[in-house]
Amino acid sequence: MFRLAIQMVGHRVTALIAVACAVLGGAALITGTGVLAESGLRSHLPAGRLAGASVVVAADQEFHPPGDLPLALPERRRVAAQLVGELGRLPGVTASVGDISFPAALVDAHGRVVASPSGDPQVSGHGWSSTKLLATGAQVTGSAPTSSGEVAVDSATAAAAGVKPGDRVQVVVNSRPASGYRVSAVVNAPGAGVYFADKTAVEISDLAAHSGRVDLVGLRTAPRAEERVAAEARTKLKGTGLLAVTGAERGDTAAPGAGASRSLLVLLAGSLSGIVLLITGFVMASALAVAIGGQRRDLALMRAVGATPKQIRRLAAAQSTVVAAVAVAPGVGLGYLLAGQFRGLLADRGVIPAELPLTFSPLPALAAVVLMLLAVQASARCSAWRTSRMPATEAVAESRSEPRDPSRARTRIGVAVMVVATVMSALPLFSRTVIGATATSLAGIIGAIGLALAGPALVRGVGGAAARVTRSGASAPTWLAMANLRAYALRNAGIVSTLAMAVVFVLTYTFTQTTVLAATAQDTSTGTLAQLRLSAPGLGGLPDDTLGAVRKTAGVQAAAPVGTTTVVWEYKQFGDPAADSGSATILTPDAAGVLDLDVRDGSLSRLSGRTVAVSSEVARTRSATVGHTVNLVLGDGTRLAAKVVAVYGRGLGFGAVVLSHDLAAGHTTTALDQSLLIRTDGSAKARQNLTTLAAARPGLTLGPANSPSTGGLKNAPPEVWINLATIVVLLVYLLLSIANKLVAATAQRRVELGALRLNGTTPRQIRAMMRREAAMTAATALTTALLLSAIPLALLGQAFLGHPWPAGPVWLLPGLAATVTGIAFLTIELPTRQALRTSPADAIRAQ
Repeated sequence: MFRLAIQMVGHRVTALIAVACAVLGGAALITGTGVLAESGLRSHLPAGRLAGASVVVAADQEFHPPGDLPLALPERRRVAAQLVGELGRLPGVTASVGDISFPAALVDAHGRVVASPSGDPQVSGHGWSSTKLLATGAQVTGSAPTSSGEVAVDSATAAAAGVKPGDRVQVVVNSRPASGYRVSAVVNAPGAGVYFADKTAVEISDLAAHSGRVDLVGLRTAPRAEERVAAEARTKLKGTGLLAVTGAERGDTAAPGAGASRSLLVLLAGSLSGIVLLITGFVMASALAVAIGGQRRDLALMRAVGATPKQIRRLAAAQSTVVAAVAVAPGVGLGYLLAGQFRGLLADRGVIPAELPLTFSPLPALAAVVLMLLAVQASARCSAWRTSRMPATEAVAESRSEPRDPSRARTRIGVAVMVVATVMSALPLFSRTVIGATATSLAGIIGAIGLALAGPALVRGVGGAAARVTRSGASAPTWLAMANLRAYALRNAGIVSTLAMAVVFVLTYTFTQTTVLAATAQDTSTGTLAQLRLSAPGLGGLPDDTLGAVRKTAGVQAAAPVGTTTVVWEYKQFGDPAADSGSATILTPDAAGVLDLDVRDGSLSRLSGRTVAVSSEVARTRSATVGHTVNLVLGDGTRLAAKVVAVYGRGLGFGAVVLSHDLAAGHTTTALDQSLLIRTDGSAKARQNLTTLAAARPGLTLGPANSPSTGGLKNAPPEVWINLATIVVLLVYLLLSIANKLVAATAQRRVELGALRLNGTTPRQIRAMMRREAAMTAATALTTALLLSAIPLALLGQAFLGHPWPAGPVWLLPGLAATVTGIAFLTIELPTRQALRTSPADAIRAQ
């Protein structure tokens, strides 16, 4: 059987190239997605300034919901300072250091803030004892800081600020204004940060040290005692929620916010996996249908000479597996390269730290190989099912034509699938959230699958109508094209449905992204009463006296701090515990002067103490109306109950949950406000006064109140660009697969074209016939794609924007139409010209 399969592959190379390309692209996409998922689970940041610590003891920065993947907690959860001494007494420990981190930034001679070498100014400051955690051999030029007026800096920061030991430099520390310090030493270690005398560090890191807590505990051990010390530490810490980590895991403890980015890779891979598998399976099945459809005569003759139905299916599966085995290896290799490029895109857009590496192992490749081979086996057997089950004589008779009537069961299933897709597309009307919007894109893809099932009946109907219209007065090429469209409905339906899939996928996915972006911008711009935003990105937060100074500025009518954090919401779903993690806004009762969240019940003025406000979607779906108490897990892992004091309507622009400033206090990495929203009287003088204030304070940045990310696609947030990049990659895969499928389908018509030429049809007439077929195929695909996309996109626009059309680039549809039409014409025209170079007798004899 295997040898026969090899021989059949050699005689059907053109048709099976389409299968090989489908397998190669599918293997690449699945492998790339698998690498991202594995990296999110197993990759770690470099140890950096903790490279000298053999064991690091820190809090678990993940929330573990029952029966689900852990959720990242990006806010620093601290540990008791008494553990420093207790762990230091363990056998084999040579040094035990309680590390504390706090915002610190140098100001150069021109008044500019020097960028933090670690990339996060919130954790740039440390006590001098933390230098014991640096990698062995780190050189120190100068002496340790001993007084409150001295600092030591790493070599990169010193070079950027233009300072050396003995120089004086301005440093902004925590919530204090810039002050002068003498540089006592330069530490030659990458990303080390700014070091203060231990006593000074304790005094200025109010949030950590004054409560008797430290960020983490680093342990140096005797040679070959690392694992033993780690085991004893884990035994001692059992049940406390603290972790003792070694090796590569140490890097994640240095900056929880950066380490939490690993979970984004898991979420991204999870969101991509569904659509990747759907499209890959669709393309694979359609390519195999064309390839095996061209072998119906061979399979029918084998049935006539005694082959059993099971043998026919095994033969079809075996030859497809041979092709897949050849194509899957380069596809896997391409997938690893694709994952590397995607990681670069994520790092460039700031989604993950540039230092976070990918984890490469054979697991994604193994998963891709198994999935692709299973898909090939299943698709090949299904494609050969009808021929294998037919009586031998009927199979031979039908090998030169298609069934007269499309399968009624297949048509009914296809119609039912399209109805289900239409019903699913109504979800945005009931859930104006990002999750609700995803139903639009899924509905489009599922509708295209339904079209593939019901396509033969549809194409036969279109062909019949076109044939009746062109029956009288039409040219011979046009009459032949319409007759072929009707007679070969199954073949043409496969091409139409694949083209329609590409159009539907791009339209629904792109317009879903742009519509949600436009609705978010609408919510944000309408709800933001303030004109200006004051922030300090290089300082890790605003100094304490900034709010008072802004409110005293002439022309300022209102100002309020605004921040963000992460919360985990625990609730019941169908009687089982569930948890969702998401971003939450931090506001004070004064926020009503700068923001209008469209409060529908309660008041933001009551947002103090243990209180929250929730969006109307959350209030409806989780029974969290005003007066109810909700259970939350804050960004540092603290569980608490909070009272709902307001329900607002603009949840898309401002998030599902708003925490009171009092509630979030003490549960963020720093206690500093991230930004101030400022509403002025609108005069140029007021803006000038604020500009002068910002210029007089190093590190302050004054800008428009609305985030640039809500201003359009050009300044879209990173996740939108990532989704668009994914759309481009999948579209290229679809288009290449479509092109190969059309080439294979046209090449298999050599006998048909040869018979037409023997009957007197000229090559020119045949080319004209094929062009008309290409035009009808493209027109049918575009029309059905528009019909499948119209309802989901209309409902999406109505739900999110208040009108029945989506927001997005107007050139997208014409561009898609031109692309699809061009591919249809080129991939039919070129193989037709190639086929016409063979004499009719030779073309028929070759079969």
